[in-house]
Amino acid sequence: PREGLTPSLAERFPLILADDGVLSPGDRIVVAISGGVDSSVLLHLLRFSRTLPGFDLLAAHFDHRMRPDSRRDLQWVTGLCRAWDVPLRTGTAQGTPVSEEDARNRRYTFLLGLKDREKASWVLTGHQAEDQVETVLFRVFRGTGLRGLAGIPRQRSPGVYRPLLEVSRREVLAYAAHMGIGFLEDPSNESLAPARNRIRNQVLPELERGPAPGIKRSLRRLARLASENEDAWESLLPGLLEGVLQEEADKVFVVRPALLAYDPAVQTRLMRKILAQRGIELDEVGTRALMEFTRTGASGRVFSLPGGASLSRDFGRFSLDLSGSAETGTRLDQEATAQPSGALLIPEPGSGTEGITLEGRSFQVGWSPAEPAGYEELLEIPISDVAFPLTLRGWLPGDRIRMDFGTKKLKKLFGEAKVPQKDRGKIPVLVDAEGDVLWVAGFASSTMVKPRAGSGVLFLGIRNVDSN
Repeated sequence: PREGLTPSLAERFPLILADDGVLSPGDRIVVAISGGVDSSVLLHLLRFSRTLPGFDLLAAHFDHRMRPDSRRDLQWVTGLCRAWDVPLRTGTAQGTPVSEEDARNRRYTFLLGLKDREKASWVLTGHQAEDQVETVLFRVFRGTGLRGLAGIPRQRSPGVYRPLLEVSRREVLAYAAHMGIGFLEDPSNESLAPARNRIRNQVLPELERGPAPGIKRSLRRLARLASENEDAWESLLPGLLEGVLQEEADKVFVVRPALLAYDPAVQTRLMRKILAQRGIELDEVGTRALMEFTRTGASGRVFSLPGGASLSRDFGRFSLDLSGSAETGTRLDQEATAQPSGALLIPEPGSGTEGITLEGRSFQVGWSPAEPAGYEELLEIPISDVAFPLTLRGWLPGDRIRMDFGTKKLKKLFGEAKVPQKDRGKIPVLVDAEGDVLWVAGFASSTMVKPRAGSGVLFLGIRNVDSN
């Protein structure tokens, strides 16, 4: 590293680590490195900061194989780690990920698996403040709840830590320039096709130039406040669960009168916590259906949960069955707890391609003002007649589509087409910002998307890329 005036980040970084109190002297640490500026600066700080205690560093690079020249990144990172005398471990995706989410999941599977094999204490990533801003705004566009507004957690189980999360990209770049750190630029970051890139390169700059010059600072503050609120809830929930949750041997019970004595919002928090502790996650629709069952479900009724679990009412108590089947009782309609397994956001008219997976079935999706080729299903959308952003997702109970003769429930549409219950969540459904269903791919399109002469259009194509 070059000598000279110490940049502010070099001074701040040891203080950040000390304030967080996450790392201990001698810890074995896996540092994720892509070759980009953020991860390269993080590795440099850990390796060369003179006031830090000694850490046992291990760099880790994962090749997603999403670009033809991705091996160039590996070669660069290999040279960098050799020059800095940091051991490097590498991994490669088996097959090309179908989406950004799929790529991220594979990357963390590699990193956390490496952490366990190497008996490391933590995985560190180079996420910085602008990553937090983009994540929060992206989630706002998708209608997230309070937990989603908290954005990227500074640390999470099982052992992921992001020490640069409050550091601006400008500081990171200034440090890299001062220290003479070379780094890779991913050309795909300039494309406006992925929603996150569009937010970074177009939406945020326009908001900063126009109505919200301080939007980055405001969104970071929003994330901090939401995170503090979530932390407060987490600290209170164990006490609130006393009297509500009963565990007898290997059985779990929820005391109905004690649960219903709380405000409905607290009831929801308690039930989500009880299920989450046992590996069961519900989305908004599933949660609403569950809470309706706790308030109105008769004794003897059974509510189906993901993974084959169930909740049954026996007078004043609910019994949580994790065995995968319920022995007795009348099971509620399975559709009440259907869980969508993916969503793709199209923030505004333009061009792009992206993958999406719905309950194990993968699709390639493309959209542009000109009719794209090579897609099995194609929709022509009059831009002026729909509210952006558009969302492509799986079916949700209660979804309706406008047709020439009125509206029809998608449940009825699927029933008439004899689509098995297990396959309904695998069918792509396009909705606009108002929640109106515009298209059920392969089945029906809404009267809202009938092309009109002289109106601008956006074509949306979908291709099934597997056989599930």
